[in-house]
This record gives sequence, C-alpha cells and structure tokens, in this order.
Amino acid sequence: MKLNISTTQIITFSLLFLFFVLPAITHAQPGFGDDTDDVPIDGGLSLLVAAGVGYGAKKIATHRKTTNNN
Repeated sequence: MKLNISTTQIITFSLLFLFFVLPAITHAQPGFGDDTDDVPIDGGLSLLVAAGVGYGAKKIATHRKTTNNN
C-alpha cells in the first residue's frame, strides 16, 4: 500500500508542529534564580529596526526612481 502524501499535507503538519509542539518545549526550560537581574532589550533593537526601515525606504525610493525614468 503506497501512502499518497502531498506537499500541502507536509507543510500543514510542519506548521502545526511549529505552533503547538515547539512552544511547549521551549517553555519547559528552567528559569533563572531571583538573584539575576533581567536585561531589557531596548537600545540595540530599536536601532536595528530604524536601520531596517531606513534601508527599506531607500530601496523603495531607488526602485521608484528607476521605474519612472524608464
């Protein structure tokens, strides 16, 4: 008996695994003790987001300029 598995079924199973099983595995990790100070992710992450937005805006402006000239 040959199993007939389509690409859609494989993708669906993979997504279900990622959304349901993977968070349960990562949530089961041990935490820190009370003597550890938490470090906020603030300055570096906001700079990376700002750089990404600026890079995207530059790429869009360059693309529009080249399409308008042609």
